[in-house]
Amino acid sequence: MCSNFADQLRLVLWSIAAVCRLPTTGKRERTSDTVMKLPTIPSALEAAAREYPNKGHRYLLDDGTEALWPYPRLYQRACEIGHALQERGMKKGDHVALILPTAEEFIPAFLGVSQAGGVPVPLYPPMGLGQLTGYLDHCKHIVRDSRAKFLITTGQIKAVIGTVRENAPDLRTLLTFADLNGDAKLFRQPDVTLDDIGFIQFTSGSTSKPKGVVLTQGNLSHNAHAIMIDGLRKTDDDVGVSWLPLFHDMGLIGFVIAPIMHVVPVTFMSPMQFLRRPSSWLNALSKYKGTITYAPNFAYALAVKRVKEDEIPGLDLSSVRVAGCGAEPIQADNLKRFAAHYAKHGFREGAFVPSYGMAESSLAIAFSNGVPTDRVQSETLWNEGRAVPAEASDETALEIVGCGKKFDRHDLRVCNPETREVLGDRQVGEFEIRGPSVTSGYFENPEKTAEVIDADGWLRTGDLGYLVDEMVFICGRQKDIIIINGRNYYPSDIEWAASKVEGVRAGNVVVFATSSAANREGIVVVAETKSLEGSEKLAQLVRQEIQRATSLVVDDVVIAEAGTIPKTSSGKVQRSKARALYEAGELKKKAPDGKLDTAKRVLESQFAHLKLSIFGSKKS
Repeated sequence: MCSNFADQLRLVLWSIAAVCRLPTTGKRERTSDTVMKLPTIPSALEAAAREYPNKGHRYLLDDGTEALWPYPRLYQRACEIGHALQERGMKKGDHVALILPTAEEFIPAFLGVSQAGGVPVPLYPPMGLGQLTGYLDHCKHIVRDSRAKFLITTGQIKAVIGTVRENAPDLRTLLTFADLNGDAKLFRQPDVTLDDIGFIQFTSGSTSKPKGVVLTQGNLSHNAHAIMIDGLRKTDDDVGVSWLPLFHDMGLIGFVIAPIMHVVPVTFMSPMQFLRRPSSWLNALSKYKGTITYAPNFAYALAVKRVKEDEIPGLDLSSVRVAGCGAEPIQADNLKRFAAHYAKHGFREGAFVPSYGMAESSLAIAFSNGVPTDRVQSETLWNEGRAVPAEASDETALEIVGCGKKFDRHDLRVCNPETREVLGDRQVGEFEIRGPSVTSGYFENPEKTAEVIDADGWLRTGDLGYLVDEMVFICGRQKDIIIINGRNYYPSDIEWAASKVEGVRAGNVVVFATSSAANREGIVVVAETKSLEGSEKLAQLVRQEIQRATSLVVDDVVIAEAGTIPKTSSGKVQRSKARALYEAGELKKKAPDGKLDTAKRVLESQFAHLKLSIFGSKKS
């Protein structure tokens, strides 16, 4: 059936290696060097079903009911789906696109494709049936560029995405989840190795068309070990609780793949449940004694602002030992306010795990503990690229959250972006990473791959920051730096200052440079608000707060209604698109046909305004 002696032996030897923590050279290892130590997704699911029949998944459904899926049931359904695909001609290595909105459909389908040796390609689902042009263009691009031969979705979505076949010559079949009712007893288990592709994660495309990050079974297995063993130090009593979307890697790798490989049961709820009632997340942690959860920076702020005491009767968060945070940027004030607010319910600030990661590294790069911060002189950081500790009396100091140290078997360094000279502590440069979690490149895109990965395997992240005793501190994205009068400004610092103004929607500010202001490089701030009444006064307050915090005089402040700022499917603001719309005079217009992106409305349904991309964004 689905049994394979080689996989079982591989799993046993990997478990022994994990306990022994074999010493490493620090060099990037080839997958073949570790083939006998790590599980694949199929072998891990089979072992979990065999050895832990009472553990698995719980799905909290939108109608208030719940569905239990122990590992044996999940494994059997995966084999049924695998057999159904095999009967339709799917072969090992075929790419399969997935557009499935709910966890109880997406997870079995993903695992079924993987079990049959296929390569899942997750896409985010649409929100409604209107104005789908932007969404369909996105789907067509990914389906075509991924060379997907099959697409699995729901009946309702299938009815409106028929045109996705256009310009996708490899796509043979559109299937619904309900079609996939094979016979587990007839399923033929292919030999899936660590060198095989695990899935293709398309980047969120904030500045360009999405690129397909190729992640092998080995990449995923290494990163799962880094997350669960090196980072979170999982225990036999751990229970995960997550509302994160599964079409991005923070939810998919962090709460599906890694927990299956390390046998951590997980309770899943939908993003919409959290967005409608943030208290539902907290109540789930309390009810199911959740020990591990993750959320973007924005979510912790929302859980303070929008949760009333009468919504959380008997709330007990004392079981939470890991409250991960990956966002752009992580703000210490938000986390500390959450910790102080819920301390009476048993939450500990030390449970926070600020995290840094990206799709090209499977998911995680570094984890921290608590809320470690570094207060640095803003002027020196902006003008000289040095992180000099600030005096306690310095009111203009920047407080940057530490995201931890690199994982074992992985390398991390800070380099001059132009010369690639390795820099010392407290010198700002571009982070470069190397190790077994790092992708070999973008699918069928050697030019883009060569731009970011050198011959020695070092991947340029595009993230700027610095190290202090190996602790990672993120400043911003290299492509987003704004240079005014010879000074470098990080948009996230300006956005954070604007977000603190009363009336501005937290996390819904975008800052970019434009040459349209008096024929010179100027700075524009777009801030969303719930009501446009009093916009002029609000714009004035935003200007004043930015000048107070950064000594910067901005050229224009646009106060816009909710939903104006264009974002990617993962919730990251699209600065280049916002700039293009602004310069075209279209930023304040209602977006026809996805001009401000149908993906944005999808985001409101699935992901709201969360600043999360790839463990939070390209950086966390």
